[in-house]
Amino acid sequence: MATATVATTFTPLHDRILVRRVDEGETVRGGIIIPDTAKEKPQEGEVIAVGKGKSNDEGKTFPLDVKSGDRILFGKYSGTEIKIDGEEFLIMREEEVLGILKK
Repeated sequence: MATATVATTFTPLHDRILVRRVDEGETVRGGIIIPDTAKEKPQEGEVIAVGKGKSNDEGKTFPLDVKSGDRILFGKYSGTEIKIDGEEFLIMREEEVLGILKK
């Protein structure tokens, strides 16, 4: 179980994770700079904090496959956007994660 490294401490519950979107570089197509309002939000992020895991009917907890520090891909409409200390984050369930990126 990890917590966010912001002034406010946040720990997700159960199988939820806290994600910070990874900003892509400024996109230039044919010499035209695309304004921020027309850009799509990135679908890649860094896991900041994770919950304890998913529980079954018997009360047994299964740990999450993602951990703090992982870079992940997620769906375009995944998660719930929140602001903590003026910084934007996403809270989503682990099942909304499409995959873990490794370099």
